[in-house]
Amino acid sequence: MLGTGPWARRTHAPALAAHTGSDFAGVWGRRPEAAAELARAYGVKVYEDPEALFADCDVAAFALPPDVQAPLAVRAAAAGCHLLLDKPVATTSEAARAVVDAAALHHVASVVFLTLRFAEPTAGWVAEQAARSGWYTASAHWLGAVFPPDGATGAYAESPWRRAKGGLWDVGPHALSVLIPILGDVEAVTAARGPSDLVQLALRHTSGAAGTAVLSLGAPRAAAGVGLELRGAEGVFALPDWSDVPGAYGRALDALLTAARTGVADPRDAAFGARLTEILERAEAQLAP
Repeated sequence: MLGTGPWARRTHAPALAAHTGSDFAGVWGRRPEAAAELARAYGVKVYEDPEALFADCDVAAFALPPDVQAPLAVRAAAAGCHLLLDKPVATTSEAARAVVDAAALHHVASVVFLTLRFAEPTAGWVAEQAARSGWYTASAHWLGAVFPPDGATGAYAESPWRRAKGGLWDVGPHALSVLIPILGDVEAVTAARGPSDLVQLALRHTSGAAGTAVLSLGAPRAAAGVGLELRGAEGVFALPDWSDVPGAYGRALDALLTAARTGVADPRDAAFGARLTEILERAEAQLAP
C-alpha cells in the first residue's frame, strides 16, 4: 500500500489486512514516520522506497493524492504490479492516459476504487438500472461537509488536494461512475459554479437522457448528503444507502485479482478512470477562476 492519510488508515489498510485472498505485505508513504506507525499497527514491512515495494509485491494499492498517484502508478506498472487505484486517477487527461498506457504496455490489470460501484447494495442497484431502457433524466447530488461554513472541518480537511480541487474532483467521480453505466457516456457537459466550492454539471448522455450533478465539499452541515434519482419509462428509482466501505474495498481487490487471472479488463479499470478525468477536466475548464 502506498499512502498513510486518513483514507489509507480508515479504509485501505483494514481492508487489505482482512482480505483472505492476498497478503498485506507493506506500506510506503511520503511521511516515513506515518508509514512506520501504520506498518507497526498491521505487523507489515515499512518501505523507504516505492521501487522496493513494487519489487516485492504483485499488486500496488494506492491511497495518495491523484497527481502523486499517477506517476507512481506508471512506475508500478513498469515493475509488473497490478494497480488498485484511487479516484480520481489523475486531474489531467495526459497523466491519466499515461497510467492507462503503462498498464497496457506492461500487461498489468487495473481497477479504480469507486465506492458506489463496489459497495452493496449500490453496486447491484447500478447493474439493475443499467439493464433498463427508456431513461429520461437523472439527478445526483453529493454534498460533503469536509470544509463546512458553519462548524468544525471534517476528517479529510487536512488534504491539500481536496481543498485545492474541491467537490468536482473528489466526489464528481462517484456521481459519474453511477450515471455513465446506466445512461451511457457523456457527450456534452456544461459546468457552473455555486457558493463555496459547489459545482453543478449539466450532462447529455449517449442514451439521449439528460443528467445533472451537484457537487461540493463545502456544504453546511445541515445540507450535507448524497442522493441520486433516475426517471424514465419504467418509473422512478433512487440510489439506496450503503455502508461497509472496507468491505467494498475488498471487493475491488477481488475484481482486480480476477482481471489479473483472466486477462479480461474490469469495466471499472484505469481506462474508465481516465474517461472520468477527461469529463471533469472539460467541466473544470468552463469554470471562471
